[in-house]
Amino acid sequence: MTAPLLLASNRGPLSFGEDARGDLVAQRGAGGLVSAVAGACAAGEALWVCAALSAADRRAVRYGQVPAGVQMLDLDPVTFDRAYNRVANATLWFVSHLLFDTATTPVFDSRTRREWAAYRAYGAAFTEALAEAASPGAAVLVQDYHLALTPRQLRERRPDLRIGHFSHTPWAPPEYFCLLPDEIAQEVLLGMLGADAVGFHSRRWAEAFARCCVDVLGADLSGDVLTHEGHRTRVSVHPLGIDRAELQQRAAQPDVQGRLPLLREQVGGCQLILRIDRTELSKNIVRGLEAYRELLRIQPQWRRKVVHLAFAYPSRHDLPEYRAYTGEVQRVAREVNEEFALDGWLPVQLEVRDDYPRSLAAYTLADVLLVNPLRDGMNLVAKEGPVLSARGVSLVLSRQAGAADELGADAHLVNPYDVVQTAQALHDALSTPPAQRAERSARLAAAATALPPQAWLDAQLAALPPG
Repeated sequence: MTAPLLLASNRGPLSFGEDARGDLVAQRGAGGLVSAVAGACAAGEALWVCAALSAADRRAVRYGQVPAGVQMLDLDPVTFDRAYNRVANATLWFVSHLLFDTATTPVFDSRTRREWAAYRAYGAAFTEALAEAASPGAAVLVQDYHLALTPRQLRERRPDLRIGHFSHTPWAPPEYFCLLPDEIAQEVLLGMLGADAVGFHSRRWAEAFARCCVDVLGADLSGDVLTHEGHRTRVSVHPLGIDRAELQQRAAQPDVQGRLPLLREQVGGCQLILRIDRTELSKNIVRGLEAYRELLRIQPQWRRKVVHLAFAYPSRHDLPEYRAYTGEVQRVAREVNEEFALDGWLPVQLEVRDDYPRSLAAYTLADVLLVNPLRDGMNLVAKEGPVLSARGVSLVLSRQAGAADELGADAHLVNPYDVVQTAQALHDALSTPPAQRAERSARLAAAATALPPQAWLDAQLAALPPG
């Protein structure tokens, strides 16, 4: 059976676990993209191709328990590890977020080329599945940096297809992108230019990509169209938003509402500064904690009057840099408490256990939401908070987040490297009169829901040539 619409991404719309008896149990993935596409997949109108990420996922593939509308690829574990951990997460992610300490890293050697061959094979496995499943003239939407090579690979196999690629990360300027070995930098760009349309969350990232194509490949840029070797690729901007109704409905569920009493007890009568992030290097959690420490030092009137809940969930612990960063987050949080804690008041309450219902509940209580990434393709936390806020939330937001394009007018924008400025922004946010906070929060929520997932998906399809 072939499909007229296909989506390809590393992580799919569901994952599998095991119950107490060892039986496989499917769990639906979170996020608006799942909601936007799941109905079409279930109806047989679309196919979602993804990787089997766990042993349970691989069991589900082998035992035929993956539902119709989803195709999980059971990839060779060594190929997957090299492609996902070493190339996608330890190289391409670091480049797009400008994370390398360039005095010592990166070092590209013969191992790099071996890992790159695995990344190429990883993309080819997706290409094979898509080429076989796509009906004539089908639309194929390839998602993110894990699959940068797939559009060109697929174009060579199936030139009849209409192919889009969307990057959920920022894009590096040419001088930083060219840290990559020349042949790898060229292959990434050529891979993406195999698409008919490439999309980004922010105009800044789209323009940086276009400059890379011009500088590295000699592509021609005319308006929003890149032309290279006779093929035209449209560069477009689609800032993914929140489905207000779905998010509010999820927040009304008993497992979310049941978290509220304990959260209220943790906060007491204080104002709440909330952050929700993975312990990922670009999220800048340590500087956020340092800014909070600076606030308590220079604005002592906030002692006993504010609590900082930091939900920082471990991420990518296969990489040593991430394990070390999680430890650094814990160290700084401990130091803030050692310096300022008083009887009955713990200034920082750090949680490192993932609990999505608790996060949704905390949004409703927050007075200030701190989102200070070094760089971020979009950042949906900055959008979810205002949508779920019960009485209005002040948003302290890094100007380097893609979300700043839409939310900046009503947020307290900060340089993510400047902890003094961030501390002042936290003070200003806490000091905002309730009526003004509510007005600004309402405008933030409206901007956050301007392009919900279904409209965002439709915009990607509209950017493709007519079928």
